[in-house]
Amino acid sequence: MANITGFSATELAGSVGLILAVLVEVGALLGNSALLVVVLRTPGLQDAFYLAHLCVVDLLAAASIMPLGLLAAPPPGLGRVRLDPASCRAARFLSAALLPACTLGVAALGMARYRLIVHPLRPGARPAPALVLTVVWAAAALLGALSLLGPPPAPPPAPARCSVLAGGLGPFRPLWALLAFALPALLLLGAYGSIFLVARRAALRPPRGTRLRSDSLDSRLSFLPPLRPHLPGGKAALAPALAIGQFAACWLPYGCACLAPAARAAAAEAAVTWVAYSAFAAHPFLYGLLQRPVRLALGRLTRRALPRPPKACTSQAWRPRALLQRLQRPPKDPALDPSQAPEKPLELAGQSPSSQGVSESSRICRG
Repeated sequence: MANITGFSATELAGSVGLILAVLVEVGALLGNSALLVVVLRTPGLQDAFYLAHLCVVDLLAAASIMPLGLLAAPPPGLGRVRLDPASCRAARFLSAALLPACTLGVAALGMARYRLIVHPLRPGARPAPALVLTVVWAAAALLGALSLLGPPPAPPPAPARCSVLAGGLGPFRPLWALLAFALPALLLLGAYGSIFLVARRAALRPPRGTRLRSDSLDSRLSFLPPLRPHLPGGKAALAPALAIGQFAACWLPYGCACLAPAARAAAAEAAVTWVAYSAFAAHPFLYGLLQRPVRLALGRLTRRALPRPPKACTSQAWRPRALLQRLQRPPKDPALDPSQAPEKPLELAGQSPSSQGVSESSRICRG
């Protein structure tokens, strides 16, 4: 009975993990595709190059290493597909290269926003985005090459350990974790910390045109609470806190597993790997929908894509009020002599017959 219960619990955990992994995969594909379309169709976004690069990296990861995590994971994971040694090395290289490309791309985006907010009047001091992203991909390629220096994967009868955690980097795992996670975390902390300090300083500054309160006896004895809020800059701290919190929640378990012994890292491989992969699905919402220009652009593109309903002018013409006005008009007699024709009002004297028809139809539509 205990074996049956344990087997059922294992199956239930595997099914729940599979459902969550599929949801993360679908969210990463749909969210990054939509954000990439919005960025490419919206001119004028200041960090559009870095946002598009982050979407491309997330889409590459969602199309390569995430399906491999579903189909070719070891028996403690979710999949049952066995890979040959060459495919296993390719999977290791992709994981060891795309994960640093994502974390370093997030750090590059944070540094770009830091320069745009803290130093907006010094465009000459900003490096070109193409140069920054070239450095990011060069570092990612070097870190991916470290996975090829690890021990070779096991032959096909044995379960293949194709991940970075389980023997993919060998003795270079601490160096890889330091450059892939610790360095981007420090860059993000410095960038968003400076952004928060600037926003808090601006919130503490009194607005222009306001007169400071005098330091008289009446003001010191006032029972009114101070006009300044208790936590100035609290709204400005939301975006930095979300960015740093999401980075730590998704990537810190994976970085700590890289520093742990290989046996413990292999035991926690499926959990920490998919927690890290959830960052690919969180980036479109964190760096896209939380930005007001991106939300406005998304709403504008959505309104353009949706079909517009036709105008109900003809149906309005048959309302009871409009129908009554049409019935009360005098009939037009084509046999009338020009001298017997009714005189036109002064305001319609200079209008052509076509313009009279347009004004009449518009009056019917309004009625």
